[in-house]
Amino acid sequence: MARLILFNKPYGVVCQFTAVSGHCSLKDYISLPGFYAAGRLDADSEGLIILTDNGRVQNRISHPKYKLPKTYWVQVEGVPTDMALQQLRRGLKIKDYTTQPAKADLMSAPENLWPRTPPVRFRKHIPTAWITLTIQEGKNRQVRRMTAAVGYPTLRLIRFAIGDYSLNDLAPGCWRLLHIR
Repeated sequence: MARLILFNKPYGVVCQFTAVSGHCSLKDYISLPGFYAAGRLDADSEGLIILTDNGRVQNRISHPKYKLPKTYWVQVEGVPTDMALQQLRRGLKIKDYTTQPAKADLMSAPENLWPRTPPVRFRKHIPTAWITLTIQEGKNRQVRRMTAAVGYPTLRLIRFAIGDYSLNDLAPGCWRLLHIR
């Protein structure tokens, strides 16, 4: 039987157990030995990280060939047009690759959203909006690059779900242990 940890990674935490200058690490939050992250989030992103003590399970969660959907809540600068959302849905060229089609829709600000430290910058004359974006790949900084490519830079990025696992009511810095077969 494998064990999973669902962890709501706060802003500024790195997805490894070794500290990096100026950042907290997973070790500051999770004291159970023998767990490894199945995928990563940048230090400036928040949300769901899955850790496991089983290499096979880790591979099924993180390897691109399994195409496990990852859903993000993305606060962007400006209010995306229908055309921008369509570009995200079709896939777009970023640097040296074309993204796979994504599910992309405007959403209301998430309910019960925790404050971020430091807060997202506020500009009096530039509105912000939230997008729910689901991808099945996960290249380095892909979501940020996608929203920037359609003209709406990411201000805040929260991974809400990986496959059937989600944050639900998990507060930042908290985790839940699950046993799976």
